[in-house]
Amino acid sequence: MVQPVSREITQRELRNDSGGILRAVEQGSTFVVTRNGSPVAELVPLRRRTFVPAAQVLAMFAHEAPLDADRFFADLDGVVDQGLLGE
Repeated sequence: MVQPVSREITQRELRNDSGGILRAVEQGSTFVVTRNGSPVAELVPLRRRTFVPAAQVLAMFAHEAPLDADRFFADLDGVVDQGLLGE
């Protein structure tokens, strides 16, 4: 994956055009903020993932012990008030 090139901006530019800069960040731009010519911060878009591939989920749990369904439901019954379910 190619990393976007960061544009350098001063603290003053950020203060004076924060709305425009944040819109650019939302669209994928990155900025390095400088103070007195020295880099002090980086503005980067947040990664918001709405989908996690099944392979990644399986890899996350690959080394976990198998789930004992009977024990799971017994534990669940112990903490959930079944009266709330209207039964």
